Amino acid sequence: METPRYYVPARSHWPIFGAVSVFLVIFSMASIIHQSSQGHVGFFPVALGIVASILMLYMLFGWFGEVVSEGLRGMNSDQLKRSFRMSMGWFIFSEVMFFAGFFGALFYARTMAVPWIGGEGAKGVTNMLWEGFLPHWPLLKTPDMQEFPGAMGTIDAWKLPFINTILLVISSVTLTIAHHALRESNKQKALLWLTVTLTLGVAFMCVQIYEYSHAINDLNLTLSSGIYGSTFFMLTGFHGLHVTLGGVMIFVMYWRVKNDHFTPEDHFGFEAAAWYWHFVDVVWLLLFTFVYVL
Repeated sequence: METPRYYVPARSHWPIFGAVSVFLVIFSMASIIHQSSQGHVGFFPVALGIVASILMLYMLFGWFGEVVSEGLRGMNSDQLKRSFRMSMGWFIFSEVMFFAGFFGALFYARTMAVPWIGGEGAKGVTNMLWEGFLPHWPLLKTPDMQEFPGAMGTIDAWKLPFINTILLVISSVTLTIAHHALRESNKQKALLWLTVTLTLGVAFMCVQIYEYSHAINDLNLTLSSGIYGSTFFMLTGFHGLHVTLGGVMIFVMYWRVKNDHFTPEDHFGFEAAAWYWHFVDVVWLLLFTFVYVL
């Protein structure tokens, strides 16, 4: 029986590099959102966001490249592999909490804030904002329609969002087929279905970009369109970011499968990417239900 061992990597610059790049990405995103709410976005936050994103991608590929190299050299013990699984599980849990905050804001606005400011429960008060305010969701009007014009309508759930729902659900199925093919040592089948999964993910993002164009240009639905516009773009926008990250993961898994990095018994990197993609799929189903349909 092999003596339990745990590989401890040497000192690395990647953690501090990653922390700085994440901070810059968040700072630039916050600046862009703040400036867009005021009607304009300056050059500096956009440029900073691009540079920070490049630095983050460099960090991710460099750090994970070292981890992959260590695994291929046989440095990962069973104990370390268990820690990888636990780490991915906690990472996805943190993402659950991330989206829970935005869903919580949506539910608070819909079920508590809007009815309350509409005068619910206040004797003799019809509304607490402005004359003609209607406390129902979606809230399309704003207190200052000249400076912050509200949206003229909402996205039809059974058109573009429904198409995207079908794309993501099918992509989870095709990824599962690829996973089973990998476990059966069928490399070509795994590559084929990974390609289909990645294509569906790209199609999803193309449809969402078109949907955003329709929302902004035709419906005047923007981040400045009151609480409805804010929650809509924060939830769908961050989900789109996660789909993009999941697509990068699947592309890397395609490259690793092609280069025989996995065996039917040892392919946690693939499993981790699949966990993340299925998580993104579940989040979209919740988005489709509570943002578009209800």
